[in-house]
Amino acid sequence: MAEAHVSTIFLAAAIAELAVAAPLIIRLAAGPTVSDRIVALNAVCAQATLAVLLFAAYAGRTVYLDPALWLAAFSYLGTIVWSRYLERGLL
Repeated sequence: MAEAHVSTIFLAAAIAELAVAAPLIIRLAAGPTVSDRIVALNAVCAQATLAVLLFAAYAGRTVYLDPALWLAAFSYLGTIVWSRYLERGLL
C-alpha cells in the first residue's frame, strides 16, 4: 500500500517538473537575447532530466536512468559550447 503512494508521488513530481518546464519553453522561444535562450534551454534540459529520473523511479525501470544521465551531460556540454561561442563574439 505504501509503495503505491510513493509511486504516485514520483509520478506527480515528474509531471510537476514538466509543468515547470512550460514557462521555460516560452522563454526559449521568445527570449529577447540569445543568452536568455541558452539559459532557458539549459534549465529545460535540467527539468527534463529530473522528470525522466522521477519517471524511472515511478516505473521501477533502471533503463531510463542512462538517457537521463546522457541528457544531463550533453546539455551541460552544449551550454558551455554555446557560451564560448557567444563569448568570442561569433554570433
